[in-house]
Amino acid sequence: MTLPFFPPDLFDDDRQTILDIVRRVGTAAEQRFILGERTAAFERALAAQVGAADVIACGSGTTALTLVLRSMDIGPGDEVVVPAFGCAPLASSVVSVGATPVFADVHPWTMVVEPYEVAEAITARTAAIMPAHMFSVMADMPTLRDLSGHHGVRLVEDSAVAQGGVLEGVPAGRWGEAGVYSFVQVKTFGTIGEGGAVVTDDPEIARAVRMLRNHGQDGRARFVHHLVGHNSRFDEITADYQLHRLPGLAARLERRARIADYYTERFTPLAGRGIQPPPAGRDGRCFYVYSLLADRRDDLKRHLATHGVGSHVYYPAPLPAQPAFARYARPGQYWPHAELASARTLALPIYPHLTDAEVEHIADTVCAFPGEPR
Repeated sequence: MTLPFFPPDLFDDDRQTILDIVRRVGTAAEQRFILGERTAAFERALAAQVGAADVIACGSGTTALTLVLRSMDIGPGDEVVVPAFGCAPLASSVVSVGATPVFADVHPWTMVVEPYEVAEAITARTAAIMPAHMFSVMADMPTLRDLSGHHGVRLVEDSAVAQGGVLEGVPAGRWGEAGVYSFVQVKTFGTIGEGGAVVTDDPEIARAVRMLRNHGQDGRARFVHHLVGHNSRFDEITADYQLHRLPGLAARLERRARIADYYTERFTPLAGRGIQPPPAGRDGRCFYVYSLLADRRDDLKRHLATHGVGSHVYYPAPLPAQPAFARYARPGQYWPHAELASARTLALPIYPHLTDAEVEHIADTVCAFPGEPR
């Protein structure tokens, strides 16, 4: 049995559908390949699903973050508090608008940013806080929302990995002034290419993002540029395909959650042997990735590979330790929990078309790892 971490057959069942969409878009009389009626329909459908006033589809989740910061006039002289552990766009989007990322440490188990660390990082220059949901756990958005209100700073919710998650009845992406989703292939609502979206109830943010994604044009007249914008436009083939996949998202998320429940039940007894699963439960969860914390992470990875199970190490260094962002790290500051996460995290396959037998094989292989008692 060989089970890759990144499955090559995610969209095999949709091959004919994809070909039909390409033909339909390619032969349509209007020859509109970006920002057409399909994109508008997809935006409306996604907004209705999450209960948002507006959704703006963008070229990627990364540019969506950047456009949100631009829409809030965040730039040189401003600081944005971000997690010290996570994907590069958390920092690069801030840098790209001329602002300074300020890194806050994360929780040692859930790996999401700690609200008290965010509070300590806020200064007179802080313009926004930008928490990110991590792997399978949503950040403590109620506390972070209260924190942003108390300090009078903007709240941007990086929900790139958490589309479909719900915390205290509120969908991921709906806690901040704006949220961001990513549709890159392996995400919970991944697609056949790149893509992302901004979700917001704020009409000014929506208006600005809609212009910024298309070179600052407002859609009423071409080549009239109201803002210095970007090229972050959504294509019609992807929009049509995402409309096709949207009704099945809930079932795919439920399958991921059932796999995660089984993993957690099997792995919880391993804590004394240096292997710790994420916290159990469904509230505030969205299993884009199922990641263990393992004291002997690299040995466990080799053990899994020997038995035909692929795994993956996300973020092997904290953001402030990355060469691109090290100059923004405050002298004398440390992020011990982010560093531990980088050294211990190991993600297992959790894609929804895994069979029960394959899931059991993965769990059996982890449980057979000869961990050392603590």
